[in-house]
Amino acid sequence: MSLYGVMRTGGSGMTAQSNKLSTVADNIANVNTSGYKRASTEFSSLVLRSGTGNYNSGSVETHVRYAISDPGTLNYTTSATDLAIQGNGFFAVSDARGTPYLTRAGSFVPDGEGNLVNAAGYYLMGYSLANGAPNVVANGLTGMEVVNIGQTALEGNPSTAAVASANLDANAAITAGPPAYTSKTSLITYDNIGNKVTLDIYAYKTAANTWSMEIYNNADSTAGGFPYSSAALASDVFTFDVSATGKGRLDAASPTSLALTIPGGSPFTLDLSAMTQVADDFQFKATGDGNSPSSIDKVEVDTDGTLYAVYDDGTRIATYRIPLATVPSPDNLVPEAGNVYSVGIDSGNVQVDFAGRSGLGTIKSEALEASNVDLAAELTSMIESQRGYTANSKVFQTGADLLDVLVNLKR
Repeated sequence: MSLYGVMRTGGSGMTAQSNKLSTVADNIANVNTSGYKRASTEFSSLVLRSGTGNYNSGSVETHVRYAISDPGTLNYTTSATDLAIQGNGFFAVSDARGTPYLTRAGSFVPDGEGNLVNAAGYYLMGYSLANGAPNVVANGLTGMEVVNIGQTALEGNPSTAAVASANLDANAAITAGPPAYTSKTSLITYDNIGNKVTLDIYAYKTAANTWSMEIYNNADSTAGGFPYSSAALASDVFTFDVSATGKGRLDAASPTSLALTIPGGSPFTLDLSAMTQVADDFQFKATGDGNSPSSIDKVEVDTDGTLYAVYDDGTRIATYRIPLATVPSPDNLVPEAGNVYSVGIDSGNVQVDFAGRSGLGTIKSEALEASNVDLAAELTSMIESQRGYTANSKVFQTGADLLDVLVNLKR
């Protein structure tokens, strides 16, 4: 046995315990960092070949591991752009140069330009819905853009379609037609620049199971109704099947919609395919698209990652879809500064899909994932490291003392 070897082994043990203490210090320092994943130091022995009657002491190696796949608890907030992942997956983020990373830290806030950025300065990436459903790149972080919640302010959209659920009273009396009508309702639509255009809808029972419907521009009326200064924007005749199989629904030969062009606006279709004629009062309910110019009041994020802009007038428009990413071995991702991770050889290639699909978790708005550090366990590890370091220092000191005795033998 070499005394130098004893000293080297003791020094190796002190270095190993120092490394363990370093990870403990990092964990304790980040105990309140959202999305932080605990680091731990594991030891493995390094054995040197020994001859007969002569033992060569080896040393100890340290390996740092990260509990990235171990989720933290959720802390709830009041900000809709605070996002947490329930289950597997990471948010895709990028730095100011556009380099992509992965993170579980979802404390995003809009910057001066409306871009969502977290506390470490990384921008949230997502797919824009401006041109319809996005084309997801399953094995890469390309095709995304920085999520922005400030670019759609004061936006107006023309009305193009509405769907009505209506009933015409089967027991209503037959009328001679305008200006005498059986039932009337109105529908608000929007022109190309967001002005409200009120459409007056009239229904006339002209014969048994036969109704005429006309649509006028309310702005052309003189007293909120007839007479109108312009002709009807649309009209048609609807017939109903009152047989045992039809039960008051539209006849197979009947039209199912009314088409017109909104004054100052776009072509518009009113879907009446669900209209009935049964022995009940007149009813008319409709939902349509289009909205007046309005600024964004707030944003909402659904569990599937769809981000909605909610305007002052209550209009809700889907603007982005936030994807989630994962890798085959999350614990082998490479930690980077700012609580983000980059893909490495050991982690495997990145895989991208939307929340709730392909084994990925869901997105929770108004919540943040807490650090997965157990403070009590870290303090225990700190004491263990301290005692281990002290014991290894005693081994080193003993080897040094024996070497001093050996040196003094010549005296």
